[in-house]
Amino acid sequence: MIRRSWFPLACWCFVVWVLLSWTRTAEQLLFGAGISLLVGLALSPLGNVPGPWRLLLPRNLIAALRVLGTALVRVPSANLRLARRIWSPRLPLRSGMVVVPTQERSDLGLATVGLVTSLIVDNQIVDLDRERHLLQYHAVDVPDGDSRTARAAINEPVERCLEGLRTDDDQH
Repeated sequence: MIRRSWFPLACWCFVVWVLLSWTRTAEQLLFGAGISLLVGLALSPLGNVPGPWRLLLPRNLIAALRVLGTALVRVPSANLRLARRIWSPRLPLRSGMVVVPTQERSDLGLATVGLVTSLIVDNQIVDLDRERHLLQYHAVDVPDGDSRTARAAINEPVERCLEGLRTDDDQH
């Protein structure tokens, strides 16, 4: 059954197409629009998707810019720390699994926290326990202290960016 969410999904696909192809010829854009419509129609039975125009709401735009700013600071610094660790073998490698609490409850918030924190090479999300509000990460360097200290180092900076951002259809 085709849902009404095919158009927002097709719009997101087209945005991704333009970002990945980075070519703006008429043929490229038309082909991308066609593929995006097909993908939107094919995936519409999976559920509703908010359209990209929702980013233009002030609270959503502010949250998106805060997440982007946080990622733009944390990703390069994590890459530099990892490069230093690789080039200095004397530094101890304390890799392992870390379970941290999360305050995010919405699908959008959990997806954002999981994706953005995994872009930061220090930690890669492995699992989500929605019932107990826990995220499990594989960490290159396990933070000292308890789970709250680990949360402050891993996912809290991204979660702070999302404070006040709530979607109507994403609440649990």
